[in-house]
Amino acid sequence: GAMAAPHLQQPSFLLATLKADCVNKPFAQRCHDLETVIEELPAKELHGIFPWLVESIFGSLDGIIVGWNLRCLQGRTNPNEYSVALDFLDPSGPMMKLVYKLQAEEYRYDFPVSYLPGPVKASIQEQVLPECSLYHNKVQFPSSGGLGLNLALNPFEYYMFYFAISLITQKNSPVTHHVSPSNSAYFILVDTYLKCFLPTEGSVLPPPSSNPGGAIPSPTPRSPAVPFSSYGMHHTSLLKRHIAHQPSVNADPASQEIWRSETLLQIFVEMWLHHYSLEMYQKMQSPHVKESFKPTEEHVLVVRLLVKHLHAFSNSLKPEPLSPSAHSHTASPLEEFKRLVVVIPRFVQEKLYIFLQHCFGHWPLDASFRAVLEMWLSYLQPWRYAPEKPPQSTEPLPRSVSDKWAAFIQENLLMYTKLFVGFLNRALRTDLVSPKNALMVFRVAKVFAQPNLAEMILKGYSEFRSELVIPHRQHRFFMSPTLGGSFLSSRSPAVTDASFKVKSHVYSLEGQDFQYKQMFGAEVRNLVLKLAQLICQAQQTAKSISDHSAETMASQSFFSWFRFTPSEVNGSYTGNDLDEIGQDSIKKTDEYLEKALEYLCQIFKLSEAQLTQMMMKCGTAQDENGKKQLPDCIASENGLILTPLGRYQIINGLRRFELQYQGDTELQPIRSYENAALVRLLFRLSSLLNQRFADQMEVLCSRDDFVGRLCRYHLTNPQLAQKIRYSPVVRDRMSHNWGPRISLRFLASYRTLISLLMIYFLASWFYVGPVGCTFIILTGYFLYAVIMTFFFEGWKPHEH
Repeated sequence: GAMAAPHLQQPSFLLATLKADCVNKPFAQRCHDLETVIEELPAKELHGIFPWLVESIFGSLDGIIVGWNLRCLQGRTNPNEYSVALDFLDPSGPMMKLVYKLQAEEYRYDFPVSYLPGPVKASIQEQVLPECSLYHNKVQFPSSGGLGLNLALNPFEYYMFYFAISLITQKNSPVTHHVSPSNSAYFILVDTYLKCFLPTEGSVLPPPSSNPGGAIPSPTPRSPAVPFSSYGMHHTSLLKRHIAHQPSVNADPASQEIWRSETLLQIFVEMWLHHYSLEMYQKMQSPHVKESFKPTEEHVLVVRLLVKHLHAFSNSLKPEPLSPSAHSHTASPLEEFKRLVVVIPRFVQEKLYIFLQHCFGHWPLDASFRAVLEMWLSYLQPWRYAPEKPPQSTEPLPRSVSDKWAAFIQENLLMYTKLFVGFLNRALRTDLVSPKNALMVFRVAKVFAQPNLAEMILKGYSEFRSELVIPHRQHRFFMSPTLGGSFLSSRSPAVTDASFKVKSHVYSLEGQDFQYKQMFGAEVRNLVLKLAQLICQAQQTAKSISDHSAETMASQSFFSWFRFTPSEVNGSYTGNDLDEIGQDSIKKTDEYLEKALEYLCQIFKLSEAQLTQMMMKCGTAQDENGKKQLPDCIASENGLILTPLGRYQIINGLRRFELQYQGDTELQPIRSYENAALVRLLFRLSSLLNQRFADQMEVLCSRDDFVGRLCRYHLTNPQLAQKIRYSPVVRDRMSHNWGPRISLRFLASYRTLISLLMIYFLASWFYVGPVGCTFIILTGYFLYAVIMTFFFEGWKPHEH
């Protein structure tokens, strides 16, 4: 077929017309016109508009052109465009008809290597052939005057490359409303393409064709345009094996059934997961290593959809007949493909493992990690997507994991063990009082507490520890994710030795020098005990917050709203972020943590004695005054010194020092509930009064009668006086006299101002003038002062 270079060709009249329609016609009308053009025009004329059409739908590779913005298109907010776009891009819709029409003519389209995932781009630029057969025989030299290498892709590959990579390139799409990724048109299309080209039931939908022969030929093998070496030990055999087993144009239609399935799966895995190389991961396993690629939450949700469907696709494999002859006559190419996907899990496993390791080490410590967590848990539980139904039981007991999954667990041992340790390290650094963080701990504990799962993980570790020498040649065989390229290239020899499988899995991902950390060993067990201790602390903190919220609600009466409370004076903070989410969320937190602790005890066989001892150590019991204890400290000559546990308790809000403003209340920062201008004005006024009447107030406070007690209660601050007496630092910072004085700052409070306005309003309602209102206020305040003096001072003798 002729090579297409749309960026060098003059735009045709058809292309110019379609571009003009993008500006002048509504979206639904444009799609209808495109459908008519695709149906009526031959492939020769459609060939020139195909690259432009793909880019106008999925956006440009540099992200400048947004296209149809499928990732933000939702049926709830824009139902008309949503349904039109899904119909147009459906596997049996107009766009795929265009793809198959061009596929029949064997056209090729250039895709720049510079926009491929980092490891693939670097490999091709270094003239090292990537192991995935998707890139074989496709790399082209730049044309005269052109820059960079290109991949020569057939129409189906070109369309799917753009579709898959738009999830990565279109990160800055304009969003005018809240978008749920799982409800977007892009997410629905991914699910539709997976169900169509990797069906769990039936066969792949045959492509529509106008040819008399019926079938659209699969891509023909092409000679390499650039001299490349291959990954691995046996470069030549890898390339020869791929070319020898690639389907030809004249092959039987049944053998062409799965070329689209294989291509789709390879493109999705490469574009979404192959952003971190295995070699770089093994050399630089550090959370401080900065990576250029950072996956988004939407990206992770799409990968989880792929993982779930691959489990369902593999589990839909029919049992292999006992008779070999029967198998050879009845097994379809799709069934053979499913069997090879089961036999070769490393095609997805290696890239997914590195992807998850990066997310566990670099994802922010917030609730958005839930998407990564659920994707990981989905991969760990292929039995959830098995077609067999669980047996009906009257008792709601957890379903036991069948022994038939032992091979999967052993061949993915690091997915279970090392990533579990990674999650423990994350959980120890998060605030477990938050309901979302508590839910994540609960989810992981619940999954690993499934009956028989821990035993199979432990059995996998025992297989790894057993003595077995792996020949170097066979070890490289297991390190090859695709066994030389195509899934259908050759059947791998049956390997029955479980120890051989486990060792090859571990060493291929982590290297020969990897020191395996047993999940049920002493080191991990200590991490679990620390997590259990933090769970207990978080439960106690949630209970304290709940009690504090209940007390606060009970104390918020009508009259207390007008009171200038002591907490407002010293500015101490006694709440928590959970104060704003309500009692229901606090209750959920407690339930999640309680069940998580129960599951952890089941998994790691923690005894009641260990739990009791741990709860005594965590020291979360409240003291006799009902307040939380101080953070964990060590007494020294210089006072209390925080321990690492104490620092963790402060950072996560589990404990805190009761901080209060200990200086002059007249000089404390202006509060949000105060009028700044009034605070400054009243401070100047009170300062003038204190300077003018300082001697008289001193004489009044020194009296032993009731007047002296009244003045001492309202004109002095005994606590501040004691601090000044024994603290030269505080004394030096005092900018004015700290003896008896008048403070008018309470009048700057908005509560006080509103209270005065309400009193004047009520007084005017009863026809009481301003003088009468002032008299009522002063009388009321005098009575309040007398009562408070009797209540707090009594008839105690004055202490100078």
